[in-house]
Amino acid sequence: MSRENGNMIQHAGEGSDDTPCFASAQPVWLSGRDREKNLFVGFRCVFARPSNGGLRLRIAASSLYRLFLNGAFVGHGPARGPHNFYRVDEYDLTSRSAPGINVMAVEVIGYNVPSYYVLNQPAFLLAEILDGRGAVLAATGASSAGFAAQVLPERVQRVQRYSCQRTFVECYQLAPDCDRWRSDSAVPFGGEPLAVLEPRAVLPRRVPFSEFRCCQPTRLVAEGRSRLISTNWRDPKLAMGGRKGDGFAESELACVLSHELAATVTDRLRELDVPWGRGNSFRLADRAFRVLDFGVERSGFLGMKVRCRNAARLYVTFDEIRVNGDVDWRRYAGCVNAISLSLQPGTYAFETLEPYALRYAKWMITEGDCEIEDAYVREYVSPDAERAHFDCSDPVLNRIYAAARETFRQNTVDIFMDCPGRERAGWLCDSFFTARVAADLCGNHLVERNFLENYVLPPSFANIPKGMVPDNYPADFPLGAYIPNWALWLVLQLEEYATRSGDSAMIERFRSRIEGVFEFFRPYLNTDGLLENLQSWVFIEWSKANEFTQDVNYPTNMLYAAALDAAGRLYGEPAWRRQAEAVREVVRRQSFDGKFFVDNAVRSDGRLAATHNRTEVCQYYAFFTDVATPETHPDLWQILLHRLGPGRAEGILPDIHAANALPGYFLRLEILSRYGQCRQILAELKKYFDGMACTTGTLWENNTPVASCNHGFASHVAHILFRDVLGVWEVDTVKRTLRLRFPDLDLGRCEGRIPTPDGFIRVGWCREGGELATEVQAPAGYRVY
Repeated sequence: MSRENGNMIQHAGEGSDDTPCFASAQPVWLSGRDREKNLFVGFRCVFARPSNGGLRLRIAASSLYRLFLNGAFVGHGPARGPHNFYRVDEYDLTSRSAPGINVMAVEVIGYNVPSYYVLNQPAFLLAEILDGRGAVLAATGASSAGFAAQVLPERVQRVQRYSCQRTFVECYQLAPDCDRWRSDSAVPFGGEPLAVLEPRAVLPRRVPFSEFRCCQPTRLVAEGRSRLISTNWRDPKLAMGGRKGDGFAESELACVLSHELAATVTDRLRELDVPWGRGNSFRLADRAFRVLDFGVERSGFLGMKVRCRNAARLYVTFDEIRVNGDVDWRRYAGCVNAISLSLQPGTYAFETLEPYALRYAKWMITEGDCEIEDAYVREYVSPDAERAHFDCSDPVLNRIYAAARETFRQNTVDIFMDCPGRERAGWLCDSFFTARVAADLCGNHLVERNFLENYVLPPSFANIPKGMVPDNYPADFPLGAYIPNWALWLVLQLEEYATRSGDSAMIERFRSRIEGVFEFFRPYLNTDGLLENLQSWVFIEWSKANEFTQDVNYPTNMLYAAALDAAGRLYGEPAWRRQAEAVREVVRRQSFDGKFFVDNAVRSDGRLAATHNRTEVCQYYAFFTDVATPETHPDLWQILLHRLGPGRAEGILPDIHAANALPGYFLRLEILSRYGQCRQILAELKKYFDGMACTTGTLWENNTPVASCNHGFASHVAHILFRDVLGVWEVDTVKRTLRLRFPDLDLGRCEGRIPTPDGFIRVGWCREGGELATEVQAPAGYRVY
């Protein structure tokens, strides 16, 4: 169920594995233009509400669609599938329809460029409207009782990429009533010829729809004026447009948004702290700007009402943080965090087609004047994340939990994403951590199943070597790059997925894919049985460790051993398990220098020699993958406990290069949990993450705000809080068991609720007079121990 303007909308197909079936619809697009880049097309169907009262829409599209009924926003989609498969959304629109004539409008954007976000596949719309008995009222296809279509010229087509990983920026040229076609059947519309395309293979959506709630800013935090300067700065990303398929060449661009913004700089800025909310407005003229704060980072569609008395040029820039009180549209790792609106005199209700991630937005006028009212972000987030609950007597931990939950809900709309801004990509490794949180917060595995299904369905992956899997997917890889380590994280995730879901069919479908991964690695095994000279991008961590990856990288081989062991358990292959232990033994012998594990060895004149490169994260890989334990390496264990981590003083162990968040911080916290160091976990959670929670209300990609300040893997903190603070050690919904391990903490009380398919688990404890009092409720039939 989802909620929009107080009305409940039932979405058919949520959670269903039934393959959707179209009764009569056929995929269509403007004739001969399905491969055209960044083409924005409107489809409209005018129909009478059926007498039996029921009204449903079944829809699939490429690349993205936005749906309106009688001018009101209904939804955005689709959920993403793998190459040559398309997920189908179903809407029950009965409560949203009006008596008599109704107008359905679907805006579809066909991007047709490679990205990590949506696939480079031909554009189409496949849709049909049905009554309550399943009779087709209208459908796309050869029938005349269908949808009219035309190009929507208000969106500028020839623009630059938003980022290397996503598609195009949004620039608009708006005239009054340009959107009236969405609500008024009397407005002339359509007439452009449509072609019926080849049939599409479809998949169920399965995951729930966002509720699309609108969030208003909470504060007006700055105002000022800009000025125009002369600059020679050139956007380095424009060069990618010249590569085949990557976008438009610079010479083809109708406007260059990044260059326009680079020539517009802040002249005067005054910081403010003015409460803000629904109904507030401000006027902009004479190059003025205002900066609004949404309170915490939000992900979704940026919208507003705009009134112009004269022709105006309006920019909205946005970011997760402010720099020197201002919004820096290019801080964020090569993104153009901005939209532009060229407005004729009139009144507009505007909303971006694309979702963005921001806490702060800056409205800036460079020509004319306008009034901005009711600014908002329409959230595009998972609706399931609020089913769980965590609360304790420490407000800092509560704040960190809220940030972890916010991070999760913004990165789990249809797949496990890395971030909701720069990429919106489904990365392996990140997904290993986020999938654990999904089980805790949502009580289901719908998103994880989609994520894994996307990886298992394609027979092969274009431009990726045989046997290897993409490091993120669905995505395009025209240059053939991949991260070999990330395939190993997929194996670890599959083993955990099997335990938490009981989905043996999915595991069996992956068997040949996992066998292919290990076959891919076989030519890289040296005479010692270790991987050597792996190609493409060997990724260990965003730290100095990424500089020590050749010739033999020991953290990679540690992970390789863990993956072999996991696959051996998963598929009953003892040979893989024997190989895993052999790899571990060689790594112990070669990598451990008597005090630390070194990161790599280099081959010279045929001989392999360990270097003196040592990183903090390498030690964590060793313990995480069982190459080391507190019993086998007690001195290193004591160093790890007391001299590494967030409490490490400056100058301590200067030759051990510091770890970063992904995956270093989380490997450390996993190791501490495995060996019962819950007091230390509690202290380190605060040191690692409270600054992030206070700054953006989300958790970050790095330990500083140099890139994404909202990264899905970091929501794993929620899992840690449930496990190591609340004491819910393991929930097995397949075997229907609940294992508890109440920690000995300097904390007065803690309570929580975790959803399962069988009902809620509720756990609470408090300390009374030095004694621990507990209360536990589990679904019927669960064994608690």
